[in-house]
Amino acid sequence: MWSECDVVLRDGAIAHLRPVGAGEGAELRALHARLSDRSNYFRFFSSGRSAADRYVSHLVDTADPTHGALVAVVGGRLVGVAGYERLADPTRAEIAFAVEEAQHGRGVGTLLLEHLAAYARDRGVTTFVAQIHVENLAMLRVFSDAGFPVRRHRDAETVDISFPVTPTESLLAAQDSRESEADVRSLRALLRPRSVVVVGASRRPRTVGHEVVRNIVAGGFPGPVHVVNPHASEVAGVAAVPTIRDLPGPVDLAIVAVPAAAASDVVEECAHAGVRAMVILTAGFAEAGAEGRARETKLVARARAAGMRIVGPNCMGIVNTAAGVRLNATFAVAPPRAGRVGVVSQSGGLGIALLEQASALGLGLSTFVSTGNKADVSGNDLLLWAEQDPDTDVIALYLESFGNPRKFSRIARRVSRSKPIVAVKGGGSGAGSRAARSHTAAAVTSRTHADALFRQAGVIAVDGLGELLDTVSLLAHQPLPAGGRLAIVGNAGGPCVLAADAAEAAGLTVAVLASATQAELRAILPRGAAVAGPVDTIASVSGPAFEKALRAVLADPGVDGLLAIVAPTPLTGPDDLPAAVRAAAAHTGKPVLAVLLGQVPRVTTLEPSGRAVCAYSVPEDAVRAFGRAAGHASWLARSFGTVPDLTGLDRDRARAVVDDALLKVPDGGWLPAERAVELVAAYGIPVAPVVRVDSADAAAAAAEQIGGPVVLKAGNPDLVHKSDRGGVALGLATPAAAAAAYVRMAALLGDEMGGGLISPTAEAGTETLVGVVQDPAFGPLVAFGLGGVFTDLLADRAYRLLPLTDVDAAELVREPRGVSRVLGGFRGAAAGSPAAVEDVLLRVARLVDDIPEIGEMDINPLIVTSSGAVAVDVKIHVAPAPDAADPTLRRLR
Repeated sequence: MWSECDVVLRDGAIAHLRPVGAGEGAELRALHARLSDRSNYFRFFSSGRSAADRYVSHLVDTADPTHGALVAVVGGRLVGVAGYERLADPTRAEIAFAVEEAQHGRGVGTLLLEHLAAYARDRGVTTFVAQIHVENLAMLRVFSDAGFPVRRHRDAETVDISFPVTPTESLLAAQDSRESEADVRSLRALLRPRSVVVVGASRRPRTVGHEVVRNIVAGGFPGPVHVVNPHASEVAGVAAVPTIRDLPGPVDLAIVAVPAAAASDVVEECAHAGVRAMVILTAGFAEAGAEGRARETKLVARARAAGMRIVGPNCMGIVNTAAGVRLNATFAVAPPRAGRVGVVSQSGGLGIALLEQASALGLGLSTFVSTGNKADVSGNDLLLWAEQDPDTDVIALYLESFGNPRKFSRIARRVSRSKPIVAVKGGGSGAGSRAARSHTAAAVTSRTHADALFRQAGVIAVDGLGELLDTVSLLAHQPLPAGGRLAIVGNAGGPCVLAADAAEAAGLTVAVLASATQAELRAILPRGAAVAGPVDTIASVSGPAFEKALRAVLADPGVDGLLAIVAPTPLTGPDDLPAAVRAAAAHTGKPVLAVLLGQVPRVTTLEPSGRAVCAYSVPEDAVRAFGRAAGHASWLARSFGTVPDLTGLDRDRARAVVDDALLKVPDGGWLPAERAVELVAAYGIPVAPVVRVDSADAAAAAAEQIGGPVVLKAGNPDLVHKSDRGGVALGLATPAAAAAAYVRMAALLGDEMGGGLISPTAEAGTETLVGVVQDPAFGPLVAFGLGGVFTDLLADRAYRLLPLTDVDAAELVREPRGVSRVLGGFRGAAAGSPAAVEDVLLRVARLVDDIPEIGEMDINPLIVTSSGAVAVDVKIHVAPAPDAADPTLRRLR
């Protein structure tokens, strides 16, 4: 459901959108009075002002359901209004806009249009119409650029337009583009400030504010640096002023290190002083309980009213190493090295550790942002920044929660196409979730769902900071491999064996070299070397021979990447073989990794004249990093797919089933089996018919009606694991057998039976599960895996977030290893139809997307044969739709 929100304008400023209020007549009249005569004529097709007065009186009658309106407020001033008026067909509405002329060009009208469409859609409107004066070019441009599929009809003075308000891919793409442009501009004062003030910096070293000032100065920030401290004349060599009001001029960025109770006053003073952005280091906000949460909400509201963006609170600061910025506004000890990795960390402590480890390992950063509580600026915002940042090639994330997972998915999927994203997701375990809630006020989501999101969006998921550094180092310094064929060359056999084992575990192929390459290696290497792959050069290999061997292997067309393993021996100098690796890597377009056993920390870089070679301490870490790079390259080669147009959907019938159920049980519950069958059938999902019976005679009659062998199941939807409880009777060949089975089941289960359900015996096939679960953070997720009685035991399932494309559906079928093998005809069994399963998955996804009241669905089993698939048992739980914001709309958290 639509709700009032803050939005970012085209120039990076912030506006607030909300429904028009009954008491806003004076402000709306003032807005219309500020319109020029020409704009007034374009709006009302009249030169007088009386039409505006009548329109405003109508708008503020908020009890009238035939119309609705939203207003835009910037800096406390009402600057725009958009309204709709239902026509004779209540699903169609005429729309009109008025935007203060001083605000033209900032995207106010476009934002009002996007949000008015969602607001009206929630209220049953499906189509907007408008009549625009032919000379009103600004309004015509709003409609033509918005992304809606607009139909036009022009006469002498007007252009009549109409369009559906349902989001389309073209609309979402246009919204994404506008959001990216606006968001980046709104972050410029944070990440490319021209001047900085540190508020609350102490004279005492080793305090947060003092260390931030020291780091800013030491980092060489080129702009003015100010300090606010009422008790000091200078801090870390920077002159101090008593209050923000005493600053000599406007400041872009304020770093705040005052106690939480004083932070709101600082925000107020910064707002009055024209500060454009803030980093609030202080803890004691939402992560500390209800009082802190209320303080944080108030603080963000005041900042946004003044047009300021906020990083934090409860964070450790920001870094931008770009030559024209050189800002280190953190209290970390080790100065960051300049490089091309952008880092976002939700945890301040882990952020400090990552900064210091990256510096020690020689990994350079472009930007670093510790988001803390993410009260305003989130990971989504920073992905948009990194996407356009020419100094960032790779993005590293540490996340404990998602504010808007569906938006993250859209952004990350697009960004990953040009810049790899590597992510650690904390808070996946029960203990980790509890720690995350207390540490960063995170509403932690499950690791399973996060992994599904990452996989779908092309994000490279890793476990822990060590693996993050391993993978990011490789991606930052070496090209992506064309495939997963890894050549292994080493001067010791044992480590090569370990590397080969790790490659197999990572789903890679250990490259077997071509016969010509093997012949060349025999001529290069000492007698006794193994040359097929892995290549064991033996310990006596010289530096020049090692380099020639590496070059020969890299030239082999069957090799996508090379792992060079160097064990220290007294037979060569300490740098002979590493130098050979550097030299070989400088003359290839394939990725080269080194393992220097016992000679380096976890990962570092060997600096050649060209690309840096990543050097790992053990083979397993290097191989896993290469595997992730190869997996990302494979993802890049895939198509996103499309959300297909499906035939045979009866939305009205499906909606009627759910509305009828909620009319009877307003708080929701499990649908009766026959209504669940009706609901999925409405979306073209093949399903076995079911007849509800309440006696042995009725069971016999139903068996007679269906014909052939039938199945009897207990009719109580709350009875779980029915087969374990004697609630399923199979292979009932005659009506008499069905009646007898009913009598036995009723005697066994008593009132728990809840009547019976008779359905035909399904054709033999593979039992699979298709499910839906509504996650409070992620929305609906579709699951697929092995079904039947072993589904919970084996837990061989895969998940995808909506919307589901045809490519997503195909991957979902193939991802669970067990079921994909069974569907392929495992050990001579009859193969099943993946295409039939994909069709069911797409229809289930569309059903739950169209009917958000479906909170849970379980088709178990979905029996798959070579000719199709049929749902045999369907359970659906419905409840009032969650009051969640539209994840596709442009809005701040």
